[in-house]
Amino acid sequence: MTGDRVTTGDDGEAVERFRTLLRIPTMSNLDPSLVDEAAFAAYRDALERLYPALHGELVREVVGGGSLLYRWAGDRSDADSPPATVLMAHYDVVAATDEGWEHPPFGAVVTGTVTGSGAQTSTGQLLWGRGTLDNKGSGVAILEAVERSVRAGLRPASDVYLFFGHDEETEGTGALAAAELLAARGVRIGLVLDEGGAVVEKVFPTVERPIAVVGVAEKGTSSFTLTVQQNGGHASTPPRDPATNRLARAMVRLAKHPFPSGLNAVTARMIATVGAEGRDPLRFVFTRVGVFRPLIVAAFERLGVDTAAMVRTTMAVTQLSGSLAANALAERAQAVVNVRIAIGSTVDATRRHLERAIADPLVAVEILSADEPSPVSEMDGPVWELLAAAVSETYPEAIVTPYVQTGATDSRRFAGASRTVYRFSPFEMSTEERGTLHAKNERIRVATWLTGIRFYEGLLRRL
Repeated sequence: MTGDRVTTGDDGEAVERFRTLLRIPTMSNLDPSLVDEAAFAAYRDALERLYPALHGELVREVVGGGSLLYRWAGDRSDADSPPATVLMAHYDVVAATDEGWEHPPFGAVVTGTVTGSGAQTSTGQLLWGRGTLDNKGSGVAILEAVERSVRAGLRPASDVYLFFGHDEETEGTGALAAAELLAARGVRIGLVLDEGGAVVEKVFPTVERPIAVVGVAEKGTSSFTLTVQQNGGHASTPPRDPATNRLARAMVRLAKHPFPSGLNAVTARMIATVGAEGRDPLRFVFTRVGVFRPLIVAAFERLGVDTAAMVRTTMAVTQLSGSLAANALAERAQAVVNVRIAIGSTVDATRRHLERAIADPLVAVEILSADEPSPVSEMDGPVWELLAAAVSETYPEAIVTPYVQTGATDSRRFAGASRTVYRFSPFEMSTEERGTLHAKNERIRVATWLTGIRFYEGLLRRL
């Protein structure tokens, strides 16, 4: 069943505002000429109209060409006041067309039945659209929570900044500009919370409780080019070893030589924390990581792609290019390898591994883009406990654990200013739902999104 009816009252109005913003196609593109700047301007204008209390209380400025930075002044602004909090999201989305979608990506269609009254009416409903999960969902939930908090007369003890990036999916220049601006102003930063982990289930053997995974670090995101240069010619008279053959051989060698596996301190803590809730004999093993480390690493390599990515640097060939004509030999054959660098490693070490694995001086390995792994944030202490308490209040059944995030976020721009940078999207996500990120049929359960608002409201009360 498809329809437009959602919850009544404040929650219903919140969903309608969310749908309004989802309909604005703020699609990123590495080519600036292909970016619809009018859509981004329309989104920024819509926020002022939809959230009047927030815009009446907070100071807003546009930074980095399109990102939004809000300051909510705290009760204390003296030198001894607690560090400021930064709540982050991004409002740009990856490109999407109607092809292959059950509902148009910018239609903000609601499906499902409505039963009961109040917030419970949303239980069976889904909201479809690009950005529902990545990452307008978090951004609009933050806006809703702040709007409600301002109307209720809440004022944080110290400053709270809201940051909404306009180019996270491409360059992240907006977040860099915001981080540099706050540093130049001498702003001390404590908690930084961006997109990242979520509340997941059935991802850890024998553990039945949901798990709230909070990213305390993220892998480095880098891309390398593999290039073979060769004389061209007609395809009817190919040489014995054309450039494309040599490039293909290089890719096969990479596949046969994965990066070495290991267990970093964050993943070890996650395994011990979550494993304690499992059943023996796995509980016995997982709670003794130091003893069974080789066995655990071997198991994680085989359990699935998610766990395998936790124990090593990963690489994937994502783009290929060769000849410009079907009947011409490639003068330049090239592959792009996207690499997610494990914490403890570096871009330089990654490049050396690629060169050793390929073992062919005629295949040039060059850096296309480079980001080192982020520093590891604190996994104990008052800021971690504050965040964990907010998660537990919203999801009382969930196990809260740190983990290393495989994807890059805008939060890495703030890692130099704070030891408490965390990555958590306050939504329950099934494996299937997580699979729609950057893919067709992205969607979120309406009830889950409304729960996310309550998470941010609870977090704000603790600041």
